[in-house]
Amino acid sequence: MNKKEITKIIESLSPNERKVLARLEEKKIQDICEKSNLDKVSVLRSLEYLQDKKIINLIFEKKKIIDVGVNGAFYRKKGLPERRLLHLLNTQRIIPLGQAQKESKLSIDEFKASLGVLKKKALIELNKGKIILNANKEEIAKKSLEEIFLETLPKEYDKLTDEQKYSLKSLQNRKNIIQIKEEKTIQIEITDLGKNVMNAGISSKNLIEQVTPEILKKESLWKGKKFRRYNIEYPVSAIYGGKRHFVNQSTDYARKIWTDMGFKEMDGKMVVSSFWNFDALFTAQDHPVRELQDTFFIDKKTVLPDKQIVAAIKGAHEKGTKGSKGWGYEWNEDVSKKLVLRTHTTCLSAQTLANLDMKKLPAKFYAVGKCFRNETVDWSHGFEFNQTEGIVIDENANLRHLLGYLQEFAKKMGFKKVRFRPHYFPYTEPSLEGDVWNEERQEWVEIFAAGIFRPEVTEPLLGKAIPVLAWGPGFDRMIMNIFGIKDMRDMYKNDLTQLKKLKILTK
Repeated sequence: MNKKEITKIIESLSPNERKVLARLEEKKIQDICEKSNLDKVSVLRSLEYLQDKKIINLIFEKKKIIDVGVNGAFYRKKGLPERRLLHLLNTQRIIPLGQAQKESKLSIDEFKASLGVLKKKALIELNKGKIILNANKEEIAKKSLEEIFLETLPKEYDKLTDEQKYSLKSLQNRKNIIQIKEEKTIQIEITDLGKNVMNAGISSKNLIEQVTPEILKKESLWKGKKFRRYNIEYPVSAIYGGKRHFVNQSTDYARKIWTDMGFKEMDGKMVVSSFWNFDALFTAQDHPVRELQDTFFIDKKTVLPDKQIVAAIKGAHEKGTKGSKGWGYEWNEDVSKKLVLRTHTTCLSAQTLANLDMKKLPAKFYAVGKCFRNETVDWSHGFEFNQTEGIVIDENANLRHLLGYLQEFAKKMGFKKVRFRPHYFPYTEPSLEGDVWNEERQEWVEIFAAGIFRPEVTEPLLGKAIPVLAWGPGFDRMIMNIFGIKDMRDMYKNDLTQLKKLKILTK
């Protein structure tokens, strides 16, 4: 590269790049920061720019670094629990277990771990609730491999000997003694071009960094001087505009779909009575779904609605409706008064039916909202989730209409493959579940729970049994598919990097 080209490169260096370049003899990033009076972000960014200009090469390495945990730091000062127990046993060679735990001042977990370690090394034996010391003075005084490891604490995992790896594994089996972290290091290598640039000198004398109103006003401030060269084709950092959280985008999107299909929105509280959440939906009071394993109960009770509706629900449970025997038990009003975090948005459907104007049929309603269940959290389940609810009240409605509504909604949400399976729910008959195909995981994922409300639901609430199509898709799983999220837990981490990159949902 000739002198003219090198000069162009020098003229393109920013003030920060010049500061960093002048201190490349410092091998550590922290040292460059201190000597250049720049923060770490500015130094790293300048290094990337210098690499793009082929002045330096950056070599990134990842190392496993061994460090002590909270307990490890304490044990380095006080000694491992088994060492402290050995000191006690050295004065009393036979001692009851309870006494040994008390006098050693070890926690239950530490005491149990110490017994296991010493017994494994044949230094003690346990007999009839007592600890018997088998070790001689030399064996007691000799430091264990774990103690030596903790004292010396080698830093780099990849440089451990087999003996050290054994000690590390032994300590890792115990709580908060050793932790392994991943450390990223950067090595800076100056290229031949970089050496030529540095030999030519990197002074910024007479280079103008930016055009200001003052410079434009006075010719003497710019005449005969050079402006720093800028590469207008250089890639810049992505700019992320403000946008709503993707979950809120999705719920609004679902609202738009249901509204376009002629539905009106239902709304209600997240804390409801067991009456609306279960009893109005013909869920027996001894049904497992009402147990603590599935439902979050609030330690309060509430009043029930109109006595006429309560009496009708009570009758449906105890004796049934026309052509039904009900559940055949004595319905308890106090159980219905218990408050719960709603387990589904179907409680809104029950409340809507109870207040429906029968002169304005057919009618269609939907809801989108939070629900709560005591679930085991995994990639597709959460104890808090979004559900979208729908009901259609029409004397001419049938199962084909129900499948049509579900397929249309799934299609508008971007699902191409849908399947339905017979299922059982206490408040619908027939009942079904619907699955959509997850292309990423190559498996069917349950989305829809649907059916036609039983007469035991509709007759007490509407005054007569007419078909009511009902469904409640698990909406969070749909959101995952739209935004390519593989784990439901990622939806609520609020990772700013993830939120910036996610697309904006438009219809």
